[in-house]
Amino acid sequence: MTKAPFIAMAAGTAALGTALGSLALRLRADGYEQYVESVATFSVLMYVTAALVLVTWVRDGRPHAN
Repeated sequence: MTKAPFIAMAAGTAALGTALGSLALRLRADGYEQYVESVATFSVLMYVTAALVLVTWVRDGRPHAN
């Protein structure tokens, strides 16, 4: 399997996590405290997903044992 799908998925997911983190900070500054926790949680979830994609990328590059 080529490496491009892993890189694109990890980069896209990390970018989404960054955008959601920024949105959470903006929501807090604007006084929408009731939404901050859920948006921040989803942001962290996107970073964890990006890390898991990278782990899958590394594991895919290892030789397979039969």
